[in-house]
Amino acid sequence: MRSVILSFLFFLIILLGASVAQAQPWNGKNCAVVLTYDDAIDGHLDHAVPALDSFGLKGTFYLIGNAGAVVNRIPEWRKAAADGHELGNHTGIHPCDGGPGRTFITPDTDLRNYTINRMRDEIRLTNALLRAIDGRTERTFAYPCGDKKIHDSLYYEPVKKDFIAARGVSDGLLKIDSVHLHDINCYSINGQSGEYMIGLVKKAQQSGRAVVFLFHGVGGGHDLNVSLTEHRKLLQYLKAHENEIWVAPMIDVAKYIKARKQDY
Repeated sequence: MRSVILSFLFFLIILLGASVAQAQPWNGKNCAVVLTYDDAIDGHLDHAVPALDSFGLKGTFYLIGNAGAVVNRIPEWRKAAADGHELGNHTGIHPCDGGPGRTFITPDTDLRNYTINRMRDEIRLTNALLRAIDGRTERTFAYPCGDKKIHDSLYYEPVKKDFIAARGVSDGLLKIDSVHLHDINCYSINGQSGEYMIGLVKKAQQSGRAVVFLFHGVGGGHDLNVSLTEHRKLLQYLKAHENEIWVAPMIDVAKYIKARKQDY
């Protein structure tokens, strides 16, 4: 009789453990948040990194290889990486499709003038630059402007094996067992309030999902911007709920997902 009771208790423990794991799928937390910053602008080093560091949070910075804030401030990026922030690949010169509404695109940065081989080489040269800065060999990628094709071909395919994951620009919370690791959804922030961003985090908490934020300017420096005050409100909320929310760089979250599901 005693052995039957012990067996039953053991079975209950297994069930409870599985239930807890299901309720807290994100590295022991019930949701995850990834903070990403695109285009390598001075404000990232001047405002975003210090703000993150003040709360003990880590972000992902997608660097453009030829950006002035990269070329002129390599030691600061090296320190940011050494302190736990991720440096991601955002290509060498940020090519995007030109056309109506894209006045910032020049003939040299117009993806329609590229070849697949040129894009492949630019991405790999940027990886080499990033490795020279931070010494790391594992990397994630972010599609400039969210554009993915040169004519009718997906330019990422030849370099897909060079990356753990890639972030896109489409909205959506992430369900851990159905994340497309090479086109990860995110929420682009441009002028929204801290309450709006916190609301997205609360939705992720309630649904057991992850949310990725895409920032450009933080306190200015870019046409797409979030104010320092609203950005700080989000960080304050994340810090206050760190027992429930896993805040980590993109590469850590992507590797965690990949380890759970090996078919990407």
